[in-house]
Amino acid sequence: MARILFTVWPFPGHVNPALGVAKALQSRGHEVGFYTGARAVSLVEGEGFAAFPFRRIDEERIWGLIQGLEARSPIDRTPLKLLRAVFREWLAGTIPQQVADVREVIAAWGPDAVVTDPMMWGPSLVLREADHLRMAVMAFFIGCPLPGREAPPWGPGLPPPRSFGTRLLTRVANFANDILATGLRRELDSIRAGYGLPPMGCSVNAFSARLPLYLIPSVRELDYGRRDLPSSVHYVGPCIWNRPSGQAPDRWLEGLPGGQPWVHVTEGTAHYQDPFVLRAAASGLAGLPVQAILTTGSQRDPEEMGLGAVASNIHVRRWVSHSELLPRCAALVTTGGAGTVMAAIQAGVPQLIVPTRWDKPDNARRVVEAGAGLRLAPGKCTPRRLREGVERLLAEPEFGRNARRLSKLLAEAPGPTGAAQLIESLIGEPSVACPA
Repeated sequence: MARILFTVWPFPGHVNPALGVAKALQSRGHEVGFYTGARAVSLVEGEGFAAFPFRRIDEERIWGLIQGLEARSPIDRTPLKLLRAVFREWLAGTIPQQVADVREVIAAWGPDAVVTDPMMWGPSLVLREADHLRMAVMAFFIGCPLPGREAPPWGPGLPPPRSFGTRLLTRVANFANDILATGLRRELDSIRAGYGLPPMGCSVNAFSARLPLYLIPSVRELDYGRRDLPSSVHYVGPCIWNRPSGQAPDRWLEGLPGGQPWVHVTEGTAHYQDPFVLRAAASGLAGLPVQAILTTGSQRDPEEMGLGAVASNIHVRRWVSHSELLPRCAALVTTGGAGTVMAAIQAGVPQLIVPTRWDKPDNARRVVEAGAGLRLAPGKCTPRRLREGVERLLAEPEFGRNARRLSKLLAEAPGPTGAAQLIESLIGEPSVACPA
């Protein structure tokens, strides 16, 4: 039996895939712990894992930064100046606190390996080298963010570089990203120097390619079929976890009228912007021959969403388990969070994605490229356009066929068990040699 420490930011989209792999490791006889924020501690402990909450990181400050970024940005773009400021304070500014905290956990608990969130930079940029740790990255992305010739730069949802025009666009975007990231790289190199480490000499994403194991909870077909990645990268398929142990099933679903397709509409678990997608859906889907299940997220009161009096075919809840709801749905409307998108693909459900920020434009691009859904720009998300998108998903069978094809590929992937086996190989060997 080994001890595995996950270091994860306490956001649901980050924690849940890690929990899926942690459950697989636990079932294989290993002891698992989580270094994360206080907001995730009860969830982690409820699943039977040791929890080591942040001691030096101001968790509420980080939540405030994320919420403020979403609340202060237009729905269809994020001002670069504001994004850089948030990244500098959140991702770079907390590295010394992360390092000090994790060192204390390692001294007290003695893990054999660390599996880190790709956006928690203290372990990957400092501790792996400074403390000679066995370390893997457990991503929560649909695609691999490591740079390469077969993929566009991470973030804005650009098309893959397959033609002269898209290759030129990729080169220009990469050059712009390098210029914009210069100040942040200098800051990171200064932090590394404080621990006796040399400059990275590249971007954070490129630097992550040097780690011995990088797990992607997806399949290659959802990442433009990339073959330009190092051998450390493994597509393990979905590592979905979405129901706390012992939680009762959602019996109210059984009372919905039958004979009509179900459409699920969600803006994700953590959403702090104006609920424009929910409002457009409540109006646009009203009276259609569908049953629309809208979820607001557990942190938002449905009564405060400004949806008004909803039609009889519109049902509003805070949260519904995707494992129960999505297999019964004919379509999904979402802002494109990775967990929601992957859950829908796993259930074979076509999607209308209204991507807001973070990795969501990239997620939308991948779903559209795979033929399993449509993209609707946030600035064009009117009730009429949302309704027309849903009607296309329901009327044109190729969307459903492609979603089911992808679902079959996900079912054939090794999943959490395969991820656990790769982590075991990391513990037993200095480098991973398992096939992708």
